[in-house]
Amino acid sequence: MEKEHKREFTEKIYDYLHTIPEIGFKEFKTSTFIASELRKYGYEVIEKISGTGIVAILDSKLPGPNIAVRADMDALTFEKDGEKCNIHACGHDANSAMVLTAAKEIKKIGINNGKLFIIFQPAEEILGGAQSIIESGYIDEVEEMIGIHLRPIQEARLGEATPALVHGSSYRMIAKIKGLNAHGARPHLGVNAVDAAVLVVNAINAIRLDPRVSHSIKVTKLHAGGEATNIIPDEAEITMDMRAQNNEVMEEMIQKAKGAIISSAKAIGAQGNIEFVGGVPAAEYDDEMINIAKTAIEEELESAMEPLYTTGGEDFHFYTKELNIKTAYIGLGADLTPGLHHPKMKFDKKALGFGVNILKNIILKRLG
Repeated sequence: MEKEHKREFTEKIYDYLHTIPEIGFKEFKTSTFIASELRKYGYEVIEKISGTGIVAILDSKLPGPNIAVRADMDALTFEKDGEKCNIHACGHDANSAMVLTAAKEIKKIGINNGKLFIIFQPAEEILGGAQSIIESGYIDEVEEMIGIHLRPIQEARLGEATPALVHGSSYRMIAKIKGLNAHGARPHLGVNAVDAAVLVVNAINAIRLDPRVSHSIKVTKLHAGGEATNIIPDEAEITMDMRAQNNEVMEEMIQKAKGAIISSAKAIGAQGNIEFVGGVPAAEYDDEMINIAKTAIEEELESAMEPLYTTGGEDFHFYTKELNIKTAYIGLGADLTPGLHHPKMKFDKKALGFGVNILKNIILKRLG
């Protein structure tokens, strides 16, 4: 009966959050509701971090580990019938519902040592959200952290979960090519930025890295020229999407891409400038945290999946990179179709109860 009540509570939270989808750093209704609930449960609540971020603390006042559980809150924007609308198509409303319910359950039980930090983070989809929580200084004490996310049906079915959803590194690079305008009848007097951009694309496609590590770099956007077609264009802008399963290969890729852009443009007298490089690091999990999460999953679902590798990125991994926090990240099966970031994404809500219990098990193993 108690399990049924908890499941109903979690689904009720999820259903409400699903009706108020808000994009990164604008999760005002979402964060106001969550902060209010956490105060009701008895947590010390710090809110409005970069506008919408929340850190809630439960302190045993006794020595022990400082562990955090993190949920992301933001939705995605789609165009429907010619109008923009926000939709929770990545399941962040589900993540928040599971973490909020786990926080409530843990407060009822209490903790015997250490501190529990509950983090509701803004702006995972547009990046910057994890950095905003880190820069606030409110989680400087945190030593361990757990994340959780629903997985598409192709990766995990309902009743399955992995203690290590291994995200890759995901970066974007923007380069500008500067040539020289000339009349189309006198191309020898100019430096064609389109020609330079083509050389850059070919050089990017020729980059070779460790074949044992999943990776890719590709030009996804190229803009050059203006309205007139009889002018040799002097500017081009190139955007590249970059993926690598580990941080070492990503760093090598970035350096090689920069060299390819500069040298290829220079080959015909143009100038290549790197305007922007940004993204998220790959997962670097702690073995002990993975084992704790694995045991917690096995207690709820009888067995745990092996680490699950995905080329998708997550700003969760800034917590490890910037603060040296030991982490693990649960990938939770939910029979989710047709896929993440699809406007008609749906999943089996039974997964929410599984997620709550797994999180609760992990927290009690560290602080119970």
